[in-house]
Parts: sequence; C-alpha cells; structure tokens
Amino acid sequence: MTPPPLSILIVDDMQYSRMVLKNTLERLGYEDVRLAGSAAHALESLEERQADVVLADWVMPQMSGLELVQAIRAMDEDRPRYTAIILFTAKEGNDPMLEAFHQGVDDYLTKPINDVQLAARVYAAGRIATLHNRLMETSAALDAANRHLEQQAMVDPITGLANLRALNQRLENVLMETQSRGGALCLAVLDLDHLEHVNARHGHDLGDEVLMGLSRRLRLCVRPTDLVARIGGDEFALLLQVHPPHHFNRDLCRRIHAGIVREGIPTSEGNIPVSVSIGARFHTHGQSLSTVHGLLSLAQENLRQAKTDGGNRVVAS
Repeated sequence: MTPPPLSILIVDDMQYSRMVLKNTLERLGYEDVRLAGSAAHALESLEERQADVVLADWVMPQMSGLELVQAIRAMDEDRPRYTAIILFTAKEGNDPMLEAFHQGVDDYLTKPINDVQLAARVYAAGRIATLHNRLMETSAALDAANRHLEQQAMVDPITGLANLRALNQRLENVLMETQSRGGALCLAVLDLDHLEHVNARHGHDLGDEVLMGLSRRLRLCVRPTDLVARIGGDEFALLLQVHPPHHFNRDLCRRIHAGIVREGIPTSEGNIPVSVSIGARFHTHGQSLSTVHGLLSLAQENLRQAKTDGGNRVVAS
C-alpha cells in the first residue's frame, strides 16, 4: 500500500545512520525525505521548508534531540504549524522514554530500529501532523468568522479574541443547549498573576505583546470550536462544551494551565515568564438551571480563591 505523501526530515550526526533510515523510508514509498547532520542544520532546513515528520537522534553534539524538540515546538507556535517528532536512541528503559514524552515528542524508538516499527511509527506520526494542521486550518476559518464579529463590536481590539459581550452571548446559547439537549460545559476564567510587573518593568507595549502571545497559546490549548475570550485587562475566559457529559475530563483545566506556563511567552525582548491563575466552573445537563451571570460569578469566585491560595494554580468546582 502506498503511504500518504509526507515531508520527512531525518536528523542524525552519523551519516551511515541517516542513509540507512533514508533508504528504508524510500523503500517504503516515501519520496520527500531530507537529511540533516545536526540540530542546527535541521532548524535551517525547517526554516526553508516545513516538514510533516522529524526523526531525530537523541544524542548529538552541541544541541541534543530533546533541545531540538523544544526549538521545533517554538517554531511551530510562531507559524502556527504542527510538526510530528519521533526521537530515537540507544538508551533503554522506561525513564528515558517518559522523559522524551514529557519534553513533547510524539513517539519514541529504541536502536537498533526495526523496519516494521519505523513504518508504523512514521505512518502514525504523519496522521498526527495532518490532524493538527487541519484543525489549525479550521481555526483560521474561525478567525475569519471572528472578523465578522468585530463588525458587531464583539472582538477584543488587542488580541483579536472574543470580548465579554461575545462570551455572554455564546454562554447563554450553550447553557440553553445544555439544558434542553444534554451535554456539559466548563467556563474557566484565567488571570495573569503579575502583568502589572511586566508593564512596570518593560512598558505597556511589551505587556500587550504578552497578552497577544497568551491569546495565541490559549487557542492552541483548546479545540477550534471552543471560545476563547478576553474579558478584562489581564483576564481571559474559556468556554468549552462536551457532549455526552461523561467525556468531560475534569483535569482538563490543569492540562491547559500546564500548557500555558510551560515556558515564557515569546516577545520582541525575549521570552517573558508568566504565571496564571484559573477558576473553573462545570455545569452538566440535569443540574439546577444557572444564569449566565451566576455561572460567571461562580467561576470568578474560584479564580479569587486560586489567587488567594498563592496564584499560579487551578480551582475548579
């Protein structure tokens, strides 16, 4: 069976290893296979032309495979684009594998690499990249819809997100749908803990860059169909809907929090570290009817509790 067309980049400082992998992939039917002898060379190649899948050796001089993963993830965030990454290594055991996944790889192979495993992992990684990039295309289409909202004064002028008015309107519709047709929703209110310190130290222009960077990161943390809104100076809201309700994982807000604070927000003066407090309120079909104002008040009460507890945490109920 002919595999789907993918752009693949192999990164390994050993020429023999690079050529063996390239020959194997071409024998499997992949035609667009590029080679890089170092992480730096790989980043240059990705700047010139994106790849769907990157296969990288963990142990390389100057910049390791894990450091390359972080650099690629930063590039993807700026584009926006998703590159599937498979790391391969001679390291054995579960600890290296878990470390690799914690650092953001999509898959992991242990040397010597089995041809069948390689074929399966590359095929799966290609599907991951294709799915993510299609979702981003959908998100771009939703951005076009947001431009229509701007004509109705429902878009925040700094971040391009929905504003409080748009959130209230969407929340009212989702509440009514949840009550009448079933399902569940989560309203999360987020607050940047120390934006005033950024403004005082770097100026409000850089503070606006942080707000815009956070808005982009929030969009990547949720589905394209979820609503992301800026409802105050440094306050944001997420409205997520799930049907049926048992599919709702209540750890979702903690995963979103981890995705936001994992590293600094890129700005013109470098990465600015951020901490975020989140207050979330869940509502499922069958609960007592809640109003838009009531649900937002409960989420903001949880946010106040998160900040009272020291900030940079999640309080959900």
